[in-house]
Amino acid sequence: MSEVVPLSPKANYQLASRFSPNKVKKMVYSTAVDPHWLKTSNRFWYEYETPNGREWYMVDPVAKNKQKIFDNAKLAAEITTIIRDPFDAQHLPLMTLKFSADERSLTFEILSTIDELKKDRKDKKAADSLQKKIFNFNYVIATQKLTEVPNFTKPKAKPIWGSVAPDSSAIIFSRNYNLYWMDKENYKKAVKNEEDSTIVEQQLTKDGVKFYAYGSDGDGENNEEEIKNIKKRKRAYVLWSPNSKYFVLDRTDSRKVKDLWVINNVAVGRPTLESYKYQMPGEKESPIDELLLFNFGAKTFKKLDVSAFKDQSVSVWSAPSLNKDRDNEFRPSLWLGDNSKIYFSRTSRDLKRIDVCSIDIATEKVTPVIDERFNTYVEISRPGLVNGGNELIHWSERDGWGHFYLFDKTGKMKNQITKGSFHTENIVNVDQKNRILYFTANGREDKEDPYYYHLYKINFDGTGMKLLDAGNFDHAISMNDEAKFFVDNSSRVNTAPRSVLLDNTGKVVMNLETTDLSLLIASGYKFPEPFKVKADDGVTDIYGVMYKPFDFDPNKKYPIIEYVYPGPQTESVNKSFTKSMDNTDRLAQLGYVVISVGNRGGNPARSKWYHTFGYGNLRDYGLADKKAAIEQLADKYKFIDATKVGITGHSGGGFMSTAAMLVYPDFFKVAVSKAGNHDNSIYNRWWSEKHHGVKEIISAKGDTTFTYDIDKNPQIAKNLKGHLMIMTGDIDNNVHPANTIRLANALMKEGKRFEFVILPGQRHGFGDLTEYAFWKLADHFNKYLIGDFETPDQVDMIEIDRELERKK
Repeated sequence: MSEVVPLSPKANYQLASRFSPNKVKKMVYSTAVDPHWLKTSNRFWYEYETPNGREWYMVDPVAKNKQKIFDNAKLAAEITTIIRDPFDAQHLPLMTLKFSADERSLTFEILSTIDELKKDRKDKKAADSLQKKIFNFNYVIATQKLTEVPNFTKPKAKPIWGSVAPDSSAIIFSRNYNLYWMDKENYKKAVKNEEDSTIVEQQLTKDGVKFYAYGSDGDGENNEEEIKNIKKRKRAYVLWSPNSKYFVLDRTDSRKVKDLWVINNVAVGRPTLESYKYQMPGEKESPIDELLLFNFGAKTFKKLDVSAFKDQSVSVWSAPSLNKDRDNEFRPSLWLGDNSKIYFSRTSRDLKRIDVCSIDIATEKVTPVIDERFNTYVEISRPGLVNGGNELIHWSERDGWGHFYLFDKTGKMKNQITKGSFHTENIVNVDQKNRILYFTANGREDKEDPYYYHLYKINFDGTGMKLLDAGNFDHAISMNDEAKFFVDNSSRVNTAPRSVLLDNTGKVVMNLETTDLSLLIASGYKFPEPFKVKADDGVTDIYGVMYKPFDFDPNKKYPIIEYVYPGPQTESVNKSFTKSMDNTDRLAQLGYVVISVGNRGGNPARSKWYHTFGYGNLRDYGLADKKAAIEQLADKYKFIDATKVGITGHSGGGFMSTAAMLVYPDFFKVAVSKAGNHDNSIYNRWWSEKHHGVKEIISAKGDTTFTYDIDKNPQIAKNLKGHLMIMTGDIDNNVHPANTIRLANALMKEGKRFEFVILPGQRHGFGDLTEYAFWKLADHFNKYLIGDFETPDQVDMIEIDRELERKK
């Protein structure tokens, strides 16, 4: 009698490959209505794509009317007749839609297959001297009349270095670390040809040097780029007064800040060195922020006295832009304020003190208006100005929740506008005439996930608060500038996104769209499942999402993988439907239950207590909650195998997943940690000092110094028991590769076996090696959680993802 050999477990590579980013794009199209609000009415237009093609719509909220802008079949036939390239109703690649000033007609572009010579080519024999001809058309909406715009040449994009005055009279830019300006006529020449020798430009400053520049200082350029770009025009990052008479510039002296480097080993030719300034936590060499006010007419400037704290940071607010201006070719950068006043913030290095200040343009006097003080760290946002700053709507967490407050122009608080155990987020619109604030908030509605955002309105005096987009979903809105109507896009992780038009009372005007998920569902896709469990304290509710294989068998036992990000700025737990499935849905298809769940200290969208839970314990604060979540789910669901636990994450999640393996080595068995900040003593000062804390020490002489100490992953490398893979891009200038290399060094010295993957030529996000990184991650989990050591060696990473036929 022959012995029956049990089949070895297999990971489902084929199912995971069907949900790659490129393949999902062919099953899910538009998931939201993105309105282009028009200027002379409450109307807006939008484009929306489904498996049947793309359509363009005009919506008139007042008339409660939605119409297609084009008869696609008729338009395609007319375009085909003119261009002689074939188009049909489902394949209309219209580009660059622009409405006329009277909003009765529009123009658009079509890229043809016709070759033409580039008009601005320098070498007529060069291989790139040809381009595809672009046709431009004018379309009258009422009559559906289409005409070709003759002799069309696509305008060159405006140079990104030009900061154009609101009245278009002058353009400010930076060159060789100094400020220059040119007038409108010379700017027109530069738009056509930046190297035109007849361009006249004037120099405004002369003492700028690298790392103490006026405008761009060249930070982040490699050694070859620095030489090549030294004389090129660059952005100046200025903010203008509305009347174009003044502008302000934040000049930073970083000369004493220490350098950091990455080497691009796969650069063309010789490897290139990229040097940049990078202050690490606790280092005394800080950048020094200066605020300069320029009188453009007089061509003079003055350094303003904005000092209050040692090593402070200064930030000037820009004015909010109008939604109706989004398609403007020219959008000037204006300061927050008016022609007589500007607002900015200054923050102490320990981030426990922030001042909202104003500057009187005539006297150049700096006046603190509102101060914020807290024992952990303070956060604020751009204030809403009422009647030019006679009153300010200020966001603060001073009572333990993020709320809005009304101040007069002197900084005296008139009243708290919003209050209660919920979190307010953004100012959407300030209706000054009716004294109504429109804003987003979360956590107010009972029996909902507290992270779901909604739109509300409230009177400035704190009365009459009203929910405007009811529904147990996560909501994202776009309101017109007149605050009459808004488009609401809403969904949960387990519903198709829906787009609705409402008025400012919350009344539905019309349903606009529901995302077509038919192709995705036909592929076998199944929605994930939201859940709620307790944090490790047994009191705090934390919220997560569970993802299962689409061929899920409730009678089987599945390993569980936790996709993590610790916060404190976000928990990376999806709340609405998303096409981005790599870290969750797709990973589950290999044969896992995958979860993502929050943790105390993980997200600012709850109480200040919740947000700052990890203050002073930045390595370990979230780990107990991640472990507790899995334990509770395993108790509830017998299909979860709590003896086979994996964990993975990117950046802070890379740091956290390794920490989990080292702090709870008998619970977390396998990890893949990508681009992790494993040693936060060498991560950037702002993130580390803010969220962990830095101690300010003032000596008897009055000298101020800062000390910083934090637990790091390399310190507990000896604890590793399971199977760890660590990855980094070798030119990551956000989380430097040294973070991962120091961890590797510590593991090696402890005699630990682990996998170390370097992604050549990649920044923090892994770029065009993202898919490679996914399959390496998959291989690692499949070997050590599923026990499949055969399939990883049999799967061709390129072929399993192939979208185009092989040519050779």
